Amino acid sequence: MASVARFRSVVLDCPEPRELARFYAQVAGGTPEEEDPDWVVLQVPGGPRLAFQRAPGLTPPEWPRSDRNAQQFHLDFDAGSTWEEIDAAHEKVLALGARPLDLEDREKKDFQVYADPAGHPFCLCRIEHA
Repeated sequence: MASVARFRSVVLDCPEPRELARFYAQVAGGTPEEEDPDWVVLQVPGGPRLAFQRAPGLTPPEWPRSDRNAQQFHLDFDAGSTWEEIDAAHEKVLALGARPLDLEDREKKDFQVYADPAGHPFCLCRIEHA
């Protein structure tokens, strides 16, 4: 099937685009490029283009609620194939300003959920490598 359009970016609304772009650059790589104070772009190496758009007064989603102010999307990051690698990534994202949202049920789930500094949910995933 022919596509209608080509995928361009995932855009995250946030109060401080430069700061959130730096956070994700440290998590996933790349160098933020500020087009203007209200719009910063990050090309993740081997991945998507993330853009950060100023949204003063943004109310972050209330994870995992669905009745009001629900999350509209979240980002998943492969953080390793062992829990030791996930634990190391956990410490690094906390040092960058993330906060844990759900670290429960490691035996049942292969992911842990965090909020970035603007409150958007993201996951560090344990991936079984072949």
